[in-house]
Amino acid sequence: MSKIQAVRGMNDILPDDVYKWQYFENAVKSTLKGYGYQEIRLPIVEKRELFHRGVGAGTDIVEKETYDFTDRNGEALTLRPEGTASCVRAMIEHGLLRNQIQKVWYTGPMFRYERPQKGRYRQFYQLGVEVYGCDHIAQDAELLSLTWQLWQALGLQTHVVLELNNLGTLENRRSYVKALVDYLTPIQDQLDEDSKRRLTKNPLRILDSKNEQTQKLLDSAPNLHDFIDAEIQQSFTSLISYLKTLNIPVKINPRLVRGIDYYSHSVFEWVTDRLGAQGTICAGGRYNSLVSDLNGPETPAVGFAMGIERIILLMETLTLFRQGRHTPDIYVIFDETSVFTAMTMVEALRKAHPKLIIEQNTSPGSFKSQFKKADKSGAQLALILAEDELKNNTCVIKFLREEKEQMTLAQAELSAYIHQLFPAQ
Repeated sequence: MSKIQAVRGMNDILPDDVYKWQYFENAVKSTLKGYGYQEIRLPIVEKRELFHRGVGAGTDIVEKETYDFTDRNGEALTLRPEGTASCVRAMIEHGLLRNQIQKVWYTGPMFRYERPQKGRYRQFYQLGVEVYGCDHIAQDAELLSLTWQLWQALGLQTHVVLELNNLGTLENRRSYVKALVDYLTPIQDQLDEDSKRRLTKNPLRILDSKNEQTQKLLDSAPNLHDFIDAEIQQSFTSLISYLKTLNIPVKINPRLVRGIDYYSHSVFEWVTDRLGAQGTICAGGRYNSLVSDLNGPETPAVGFAMGIERIILLMETLTLFRQGRHTPDIYVIFDETSVFTAMTMVEALRKAHPKLIIEQNTSPGSFKSQFKKADKSGAQLALILAEDELKNNTCVIKFLREEKEQMTLAQAELSAYIHQLFPAQ
């Protein structure tokens, strides 16, 4: 039998890297708690119809990238490719949208079948933040403000730029799409293949084409902003003015449309030039019609998603991780005859000093090999609780990072001494 490996594009997160994720997650939790957002936890498998109706059957995600399967009862299911549709489904199902504002966040794996590359995987992790029940532009502003606070907490504020666009209402977009199709149809032979396909399925996405020839053709295309209501334009201008007062670097990108059908009004991306082609680390916007499209009550909504792998990669690129994996403060050594008596004492120490990391060697070997393990662990000191020590009600402390003589203490004095050594703990 050949060696079994992980599925291509679905990666293990090993202990030496997990601390980076925890560092990010702690910053997220602290920031969102400060703004009054609550966590929601969603299933990774949903009915396939949810994403066809919510994300849009004509989008690349649903057309080419979803992991679809049929279960034993013949029900069509999908591994979630994004979180917003799932979150809306939960809000509707549990009756959370009646005359109230809901501010929630979630994190976890998403799944898309696409070519794996650096910063882009088939199983990838996202942080999603969603707000339901508020139609005022101030809510868009708050979301962007809290994201800016998070970038500052992570040390990324000088390496990201906010790109913004205004898509207007669905009616505005329909009028614009008709004008865009009328303009592009006579010259469709000059478009790239993806744009030719999108011309009949999702014309707005052509604005986001990476093909240089297509972008040149779009220079003379109708301007979306000419089709947007004046009142909506004024709200968008107010948003930009507010962001500038916070010194947030803002760039208006009239061709930013996002790849999902449910967006309207303001859309945005936070981008960096430090990750090459995978420069978008956070994206979102307003989706006022999605709740009603999924048979819920008319509910305005706005939100965003962050690609956690890309943020971790960016922080690695900028060498922003200063701490390493968690190392023990104390490493306990004992011999075969003292195993369970010593372990009982270690549990008492953990109870007395809950903030300390106390690691014990549960496979006693020679003292030489155990001291090597203790030194390799990175612990500040080794605590020896072997047969002689237990017989005499003592313990031996060996300092691993300082030039100090090892010392013998009465077991009754150990806890107080540890408190002296680690007063902050």
